[in-house]
Amino acid sequence: MMEPAVAGQTVPRAFLRVGGATLAQHQLGLALALDCQRVICVARGSSPEMIAFQHKAEDAGLQFHIATGARPLAGLVTANDELVVIDEALFVDPVGVVPLFEGRTSAVLVQPVEGGLAAGFERIDINRASAGVMRIPGQLVESLKQLPEDCDVSSALTRIALQSGVAMREVPAALRTGINWRLIRDEADAHAVEIDWLRERFASGETAAPGRAVARYGVLTFGSSLLHAGNASNIMSLAVLTVLALAGGFAWFGLVVAAFLSLTAASLLVEACRFLRIAERHALGQLPPAIPRTDVLRWLVDTVFGLSLLAGIPRLGGESLISWLFPATMLMLLLAMIPRFVTGAVASLVADRATLGLALAFAAGFGQVEGLVEVLAVTLVVVGMVLPLRRKD
Repeated sequence: MMEPAVAGQTVPRAFLRVGGATLAQHQLGLALALDCQRVICVARGSSPEMIAFQHKAEDAGLQFHIATGARPLAGLVTANDELVVIDEALFVDPVGVVPLFEGRTSAVLVQPVEGGLAAGFERIDINRASAGVMRIPGQLVESLKQLPEDCDVSSALTRIALQSGVAMREVPAALRTGINWRLIRDEADAHAVEIDWLRERFASGETAAPGRAVARYGVLTFGSSLLHAGNASNIMSLAVLTVLALAGGFAWFGLVVAAFLSLTAASLLVEACRFLRIAERHALGQLPPAIPRTDVLRWLVDTVFGLSLLAGIPRLGGESLISWLFPATMLMLLLAMIPRFVTGAVASLVADRATLGLALAFAAGFGQVEGLVEVLAVTLVVVGMVLPLRRKD
């Protein structure tokens, strides 16, 4: 059994947000990765933020306790337990921490003193500084009863562990670079780390069509502020629905150019929502759902695209309903199908509804929506016939 202690968590630090989640929630992800069974927060008392965090921990299957100081903490830990102590301000990716405790061995993680002190970590000896995480035998916590009630629990346990012979283990330099192992001391630190965190994940990667590239740039520029507020993807989803409603209204009244321009904006917002939702899920340690929210939003965008195409294609006298529906329906079906069979830049461009919206808005300005739809449909059929098919794993 392991007793995780998120030591010294006070509201100003533990509930600063990075990537849409509080620092405490990031540390909860580390506790889960280390197979912890309980969370003990050392804090002065409860608060609305602490209660919300308690619910997160309990929803994850962990027991939750608050210890108001060193002695109450000692009363919650038995000699048979193991204790994971996490510095109150530590921001770290669990992927890098878990291998350092492989085999469930006790250890105090350390780093060279020069970089450690500069980053705000506590000095341990002439050559080493703390790295903010350790796993120690529960029996060592008994020594806290001999210390003043207002002592720094994390620092005291570090000293006790080292004096008792718990081994030091240095964190590899590769894990301490960039934002991978940082102390978040105030709002400015949280904001700076969040910006770097987003850049690390979205600055490069998959082949980007123009619309996706614009959405990525927007997220890198403004996403930090939205994530910092804690409701980024919800705000973006609401914005998508609002713009889609406008697009539908424009199409209904025959303002086809405005409808397609609105759909371009909605498509960019959907891509931005996708990026932000990825960041939020990573921060909260969540797996993607069976049907991601952005997939539903894309289906809605395609539906309004189809309706707007019909608004831009006049129905001739005597023309059958099937004949009138066919061009728009075929184009939207091909747009949905082709990315399933081809890969790379072509698939990315075909899936880029922002580019499609701009092209259709331009064609609508000259009354050539139907002609462009027919050309695009034939082009997509040729693409599907000529390009290599996506290989199945």
